[in-house]
This record gives sequence, structure tokens and C-alpha cells, in this order.
Amino acid sequence: MKMMTAGRGHLLSASALALAIICAQPAFAADDALPSESAPDAASADQKTAEGSDILVTGTKANEIAPVTASLQTTQPQAIVSRSFIEESLPATVDFNQIALITPSVSNYGGNNGIGLSESKAQIRGFQDGEYNITYDGVPFGDTNDPTHHSTTFFPSNTIETLVVDRGPGNASQLGQATFGGTFNLFSRATRDDFGGQLVASYGSFNTYLARGLLETGAIKGLGGTEAVFSGQYVHSDGRSSDSKYQNYNLFGKVMVPISPDVRLTFLATYNKNRFNQADSDGSTLAQQALFGKYYALNDDPKSSQYYGYNYTNKTTDFEIIKLEANLSPNAVLENRAYTYYYDNETLSANDVTTLPGTLYTTKSATGATIKGDIPGYTKTNKYRVFGDIVKARIDFGFGALTAGAWLEFSNTYRQQRDVDLTSGGFNYAEKVVVAPSTGLNPGQVTPQYIKFDQNSQGNHTEEFIELELRPFAGLKITPGFKHVDFNRKVDATYNQTTRYAQRLSNTYTANLPFLTVNYQPFSNLSVYGQYAKGFLIPSLSQLYVANPSFSNAVPQRSTNYQAGAVYHGSHLSLDADVYVINFTNKFYSYTDTSPDKLGTIFTNIGGALYKGVEAQATYAFGNGFAVFANGSRNYAKTNAYTDPVSGLVILRTIIAKAPLSTAAAGVLYKHGPIRFSLTDKWTGAQYADLTNQTRISPYNSANLGVSYDIGRMRVGLDVTDLFNSEKINQISGTPIVATTSQIYYQPGRAITGQLTYNF
Repeated sequence: MKMMTAGRGHLLSASALALAIICAQPAFAADDALPSESAPDAASADQKTAEGSDILVTGTKANEIAPVTASLQTTQPQAIVSRSFIEESLPATVDFNQIALITPSVSNYGGNNGIGLSESKAQIRGFQDGEYNITYDGVPFGDTNDPTHHSTTFFPSNTIETLVVDRGPGNASQLGQATFGGTFNLFSRATRDDFGGQLVASYGSFNTYLARGLLETGAIKGLGGTEAVFSGQYVHSDGRSSDSKYQNYNLFGKVMVPISPDVRLTFLATYNKNRFNQADSDGSTLAQQALFGKYYALNDDPKSSQYYGYNYTNKTTDFEIIKLEANLSPNAVLENRAYTYYYDNETLSANDVTTLPGTLYTTKSATGATIKGDIPGYTKTNKYRVFGDIVKARIDFGFGALTAGAWLEFSNTYRQQRDVDLTSGGFNYAEKVVVAPSTGLNPGQVTPQYIKFDQNSQGNHTEEFIELELRPFAGLKITPGFKHVDFNRKVDATYNQTTRYAQRLSNTYTANLPFLTVNYQPFSNLSVYGQYAKGFLIPSLSQLYVANPSFSNAVPQRSTNYQAGAVYHGSHLSLDADVYVINFTNKFYSYTDTSPDKLGTIFTNIGGALYKGVEAQATYAFGNGFAVFANGSRNYAKTNAYTDPVSGLVILRTIIAKAPLSTAAAGVLYKHGPIRFSLTDKWTGAQYADLTNQTRISPYNSANLGVSYDIGRMRVGLDVTDLFNSEKINQISGTPIVATTSQIYYQPGRAITGQLTYNF
């Protein structure tokens, strides 16, 4: 409880400081620019806002139609995906991973129940979810045990205006727990000066239907020019996989209040609720698929562990931001974001959904008797509330600018898992008898045999950063920076995960991270850039799920990033390319001690990994609304050789699991008058499902067709995802493959969606 109070105190103190500074300043002219959501773009006079976000791009023919482009001001490889591409080339159910998929070096798997109808996971250059950041309006978010993400919760596509993929750690002011792997920057729907709105209805494959509304109030003169945008959405689908229904409800609102010509306050809130039928470890085996088909998941038989009534999840989330932006003087600006978000996952799942017809299930009664025919399962809760505050100040002094700030965050998490008898609805007393050690918190306490764990945890995270942008002559920006990180985690468990007895444990990690970026524009439409940066990732919370934490010596993973590239914006051609090298050390590793001391699970570090590659993207606009685009990457991601601490054997270099060797995308687009047309294709190169490189996943691709026609205010559209019906394997769980236990996942195949949009 003290930690909760301290976290809120930091939050309030930072906000109060920001308000005090503003109140002490006089008002300035209205034409003084307020700070932007992200770095500004090229200094060219011909600039346009990227689909309503605060990200500016050069307003050439190529950039106006390009599905993906980059800023001339960028200091790292970047891909900006516009709102028009989201609306015109993808189905409305799409999640943010699928939006980002069109960009270089991004791959993903999952989504096997249909686009946006089940969770997907994205990779950047082979870095997995949890090794890169996702932000929303500049606020990093993620799970509290690891900085991982859930693609169907928090932010469906109706809440996203623009998505920017930064393939690198950025400057010191770019925030997140895993900046070394890059960042998906999601930007919220923009408020606008004019009144308007949109009603959307769609229906398509798998009995999927969506209803969505959006309202823009425009500038309200009676409220001093206040602007607001509101959106609501409902999605229902039977799903691509058998008996895997999915429902989504989302509400979104954003209000921008101009307090004065130099100060504005923005309130944002979104609420999301999902319910879906899916096993906790979903997927089907080759043996099941031989009987029921490759998209078998659940069934309607209460005597089977795959019964849909035994496998479902309810997820509820909310996300709120209060953002203050102010001109403190003609050359000084301030931003402050206070935020909170909440996640609640309530799951019921069978223990094992890989069983075949005729399997005899058993559970245990409180007396230890075997109950034949009853199906074992469990309940799971994972919920957390996060509070945070980000404050940044920037002073421009002519030949340079100084930016400084801090990020303060506190989280409180509750997790539990209990064994249940799915047939009777009671508990399943299936766990081993555990007695708390005499040296522990509750000596001699016997853990109930239906409890796997019951655990509270907290996190306190602070980062302070400073960067100095130097402009020795026109066109050149050199920006050194520094960031200090402190991260404390604490577990206070009645029954800790894995050990199953009461424990109170904590650990603290710190890091000092230097940065250096350079951007040089020799011409108004050409820039070159370079970047050096250090990265840092703390171990998972699972390092505290051990009986003997003193024997675990894992330290944070570290990375050193080097990148260089160029961006060109011609009148018809938009082009950028880059090379990168990332050296990764202190890779996390865990093993079970087999010595006579029986020390249990031990966490440590071994070896590391090397990531390197080349990337490029281009769009050429021919005129009259017609354009072609292409991008691609050649990626190398391999472990370093290391000595296994258990066997003593030297383990040679292997390719990182789920890290494609290359990616490519290409397409044609046409926008003229009432017609919108796009045909895009993303190709994902070969990869391995396991770190031993024994199980290979062949390349696969997915082509998407989007076509629409405007009839007055009405737009009639058709989206076809996976146009050529590729149904190849894109994920394998359990290697080497065993026909009765390994779960095999496939692309969801062709899906056709018709859509009506009314704009007012």
C-alpha cells in the first residue's frame, strides 16, 4: 500500500509542477507552435499532416498515395502507415499488428481465427513481442509481468488514426521498457475543425459483422474552440476456427480544450470488452486435423475437453490520458501526460485440448479419490491497474535545442489460477501437497491442492532523460542524449506461482543508456541519418517464482545498436533505405538444478545474439491517382555460441526462433474521383519454429484486395484478405513435431467482406 501511495504521489507531484510552471507564465502569440506528438518532419515548405496525426510528411504525389512512407527528419528507420490505407485497404476488424505488417521487417503470426478475430503477435527484425515497445499517443503500455501485448484488446482500428513503426531505439526521449527492438507508435483518432462523422456497417466471411459510428464535433465556438471526436464499435463473428465465436465492444472519446492561445488540454478515454471461445493454449494437432480438418479448435460435445462451454475468455480494458501542452515562451514548450490503464483477463480453460475422441478424463476429489469421466480445467485471472506520468520540456536556443524530462510509472497486479472440475463445476484437487518451509512467511502452511497460485505484484519504474540537439549549420542536426532507468519489482504472494507457498520477494534493476543520432539534409528532399544507442530489458517477473532467489543471478539484457540510412522525397518517387547492426548480450536463460543441493529453478544469462540487415521501401506515383509501391528486408538474427550451464556442452550459433530471414511487400494503388483500389501482397520468408533450427516454417504470403466506389456521401466497398487463399503453416507450438501433442496453426485463408460507409 505504501508503494501505491508513493506512485500516486510522484504522479501528482509531476502534474502539479507542470501546472505551476504554466500558471507563472504570460500568454504568448497564437502562432507559436505547440509541441507535437512525435518528431516534426522535413523543413520543406510543402508539408502535409499524415492523415490527421501530428506527424508531418512532405506533400508529394507519392506521399499522398503511399501506404507506407518515412519522414525526412527521422533519425532511425521508420514507416508511417496512414489512416487512408487502414480504411481503404484493410477490413474494419483489422488489429494493429496487421496494420503494421505492410512495413519492412515486420512479420506476424496468429490471427488464425480471422483478421482481428483472435490475438496475433508481431515481430520486428526477429525481435519478439516483449522485445519492442508499443505506445498510444506517446504512452508505452504492456503487460506487467513482461512488456508483451494483446492485439485485440485496448485499441481496435476505430481508435487509431496513424501507425508509425520505428525500427530502432530512437533518442533518449523515446520511452518504453524495450526500445532496442523498436516501437509501434499508435496515434489516436484526431479531432478536426469541421463537424462530420461516419457510419460503417460490414458483413463478411465467418458470419462476421461490424457496426461502427464516429462523430467529429468540429470547433465549438461556445466552448472556446473545443474539439471532440467520439467513436463506438461492435463486432461479432463465428470465427474461422470451429466453435470459436468472438465479440468486441469498444467506446472511444477524445476532447481537446484550448485553455488559451498557448495552452491546450486533451482528455482521452477508451473502453474495450472482448468475449471469445478459445482454449488458453489454443490450436489443434495433426491427429485432430486428420479427423476434423485443419481449422478444428473446439466442439459442442460436453464430454470432450474441446467443448466450447469449457473454453472461453472475457477481457475488459480501459485507457485514459490527460495531456497538457503549452508554450511557456516563444522558444520553450512543455508537455505533460498523466495516464492510467486497466486490464482484466478472466479465463476458463480445459487443461489439455489436444485429446482425441475416446479419451478417458479424470479429476481428483477433496479426499484424493479419482473421479473418472470428469474433465480437468482451470480458472485464470490476470488483472492490473497502471498509473503513470510523462513530463517533457524543450528549450530552443537558435543553434540547438535542449529536451529533458521524466517518466514515472506504478503498477499493481493480481494473478490467480485454480484447478476445477469442468464437468461438475467444483474444484479439482490435482496439485501436489506443498508445505511452506519453516524459514518462510507462513511456516508449515499447507497449500490447498486446487490452488496453482494466488499472487499480487507491484512495479515501480522511473526514467529520467536529457538530449541536446545541435545545429552547427543549416540542414545538420546532431543529438546526443542520456537516459537513466530504475525498475523495482515486488511479489507479495499468498501462494507464489511455481513454488505454491507464501513468498514476499523483490528485485531492482538500473541502467545508464547513452544515445547519439545525426540527421543531415543536404537538399530539401533528401536526408541521411545515423544512430548509436544502448538498450536495456529487465528479466521477466517469473525470476521471482523460485524457491531460492539468491541462486539466480540474471542481469538485464543489453544491446548496442548501430543504424544508418537515407530518405528521398521526389515529386513522384518516395524512397528510403537503411542498414543496421544490433549486438545483444546477457540473453535470459533458466534451468532446473539437478545437483544434490536441489536448488530448483535458476535464472541466469548466457551468450547473446546478433541482429543485422538491410531494408528499403519505395513508392512511385505515375499521376492520375495511380501508384506502385514495394518494400523488402534481408534480416539476420542468430544466437552467439555459449556453454550450456547444465550439460557443459558448447551450443553453436542458431537462427532465432520465429525470426524470418527476409520480408517483402508490393502493390498497386489507384485513387481518382469516386474510385479507390488497392492490391497489396506481403511475403514472409522462411523461419524456424524452434531455437534448435530443427523445425522449419516455409515462406508464405497474403495478398489483400480493397476496392470501393463513392456514391454521394455513401461508399460501397469490398475487401478480400488472402486473395489467393494461402493456407500455409505460420506457427507451430511444440517442437519437434509430435502428431498428438504439437499444435499447428495456419493462415486463416480467404475472407470476403462487404462494407457500407456513410459520411456526413
